[in-house]
Amino acid sequence: MSDDHTPEETEAVAEAALDAIEALNAENAALKEQVLRYAAEAENIKRRAEREANDARAYAIQKFARDLLGAADNLARATAAAPTADEDPAVKNFVLGVEMTEKALQSAFESNGLKRVDPARGEKFDPHKHQAMMEQPADDVSAGGVLQVLQTGYELFGRVVRPAMVVVAAKGSGPAAGSPGADGGGANPYAAGEAEEAGGAVDTKA
Repeated sequence: MSDDHTPEETEAVAEAALDAIEALNAENAALKEQVLRYAAEAENIKRRAEREANDARAYAIQKFARDLLGAADNLARATAAAPTADEDPAVKNFVLGVEMTEKALQSAFESNGLKRVDPARGEKFDPHKHQAMMEQPADDVSAGGVLQVLQTGYELFGRVVRPAMVVVAAKGSGPAAGSPGADGGGANPYAAGEAEEAGGAVDTKA
């Protein structure tokens, strides 16, 4: 029996082979796409799990960190009120010990992601990190700038634990517009408006 094929048969076999190859290539491409999609989903799940784990760790220490803020405030007040001209060695050593304790506490805060929110004079008021307690006129600070920090704030991994309580420059303040007759004193509209987001969203107790 002869193995020879007619041209028509040979062409049909070749077309069938090409169709099979194309089908395999299409299946291979589909499988590659599916593998890439599964890999992307797995990476997203991994990142989401890491983010949730970090959030859980942050929330777990948030209350503990907030409870320590009272101690930090008291140490800051103690160092601010400590006598600097006293020549008594016992007093000097006591003051030095308090200062070192405060520095050690702040260092522990920093190493655990708890950072101070302590805006400099003239820094623009940030309703997400600051809580305005009042406004006053100022010749050297433009309206809406921080004049004074009444209580230092803190944030934990970027989330505000306690906003910084500040005094804000009143409308009309600044080198060009400042004048003794500018609006001053009284409650600042920031405190009841924009600042409410910072002050109302978190527990401001030490």
